[in-house]
Amino acid sequence: MDFKDLGLIVPLLKALQSQEYTQPTPIQQKAIPAVLQNKDLLACAQTGTGKTAAFALPLIQLLYQQKEEGRSAKTIKVLVLTPTRELAIQIEESFKAYGAFAGLKHLAVYGGVSKFHQVRQLQQGVDILIATPGRLLDLVMQRHISLQHIENFVLDEADRMLDMGFITDVQKIVNKLPVKRQTLFFSATMPPEIVRLSQSMLQNPVKIDITPVSTAAETVEQTVYFVEKTDKRSLLIHLLKTNEIESALVFTETKFGADKLCNALRRENINVQAIHGNKSQSERQRALHNFKNKSLRVLVATDIAARGIDIESLSHVINFELPNIPETYVHRIGRTGRAGASGKAISFCGMEEKMLLRDIHKLIAQSIPVMQNHPYQMADANLALPAKPLIAYRSLNRGGRNKTFMQR
Repeated sequence: MDFKDLGLIVPLLKALQSQEYTQPTPIQQKAIPAVLQNKDLLACAQTGTGKTAAFALPLIQLLYQQKEEGRSAKTIKVLVLTPTRELAIQIEESFKAYGAFAGLKHLAVYGGVSKFHQVRQLQQGVDILIATPGRLLDLVMQRHISLQHIENFVLDEADRMLDMGFITDVQKIVNKLPVKRQTLFFSATMPPEIVRLSQSMLQNPVKIDITPVSTAAETVEQTVYFVEKTDKRSLLIHLLKTNEIESALVFTETKFGADKLCNALRRENINVQAIHGNKSQSERQRALHNFKNKSLRVLVATDIAARGIDIESLSHVINFELPNIPETYVHRIGRTGRAGASGKAISFCGMEEKMLLRDIHKLIAQSIPVMQNHPYQMADANLALPAKPLIAYRSLNRGGRNKTFMQR
């Protein structure tokens, strides 16, 4: 299947050609026709499946057609709500690339920076607004933004919104939107809270389930190193001093831990920067820019970056510390092995983290291969091996809904 088979207009096809996009991904094949038909959408899609283009392309087309018919006005028609600043910026960049020949105006608004330039651009007229919840509500309360003319609403990374405590803000925003609108709902997981939220927002949606979050990308080679907590830093330095790791996104659990690790790596002359919530927006953007253009080899991040970074040809993701939530593991390693490319995910597991590893094994329904005989091998590594993972399979219950069963 080609993009032209999805009914996309020439300006979009021209933009896709300039971006060297050849064939649509599965979620794009299913979502684009549904959005063009003005249907609501409920999509469960893992990060890296191409979902931004799945909603951006058809929304640009709908707005472009309005413009051609003389029905456009200086009001915001499309609202994309997303949890983090990095993701908001990334989505706006996608709209810019896909809409290069459509002549539409787009803007990302988010906290951590002055409102001045954002307000100034809003006053000049915006067709597509990408926003984080807090800054959007702030600008609405100050009457810089009106949501009365929204025709297309996208809620991106809904489960991440829940994790970050934004659901109340999301509900406030939804209450300010017109009742008659198209709503596109995207989430990597569907916990009960997210299911209830989707039911309150959607009308007879088209349902798309591409790759469950419990499935790690097949293009990612996973490995776990059993290592004492006190030896993790030495093991990371040892690995980074090999020529195998071209670029590495290293995850820590805390901001303090990220900064402390960065300082240790710099003392070993390793080119590294950190990105987390305590960094200013300019610092975060500079670090991301340096990492993307390969002038920075190692980026240390907290989970604020787990879904907000899209980096081509990232060779390695390293879990310096295992996440407390097993789904987060899948989101982290999904930063590599994107768009069919291969990548490697390395996880360090201390004795106190063996239960976290067991939970990850249960979620992904497979055991991660253990790296043996490395220089900082845990003395009692065998004791840390988790129990045989649960194997997941699905069956339909009487109501026709998927139910997941677990079996060893």
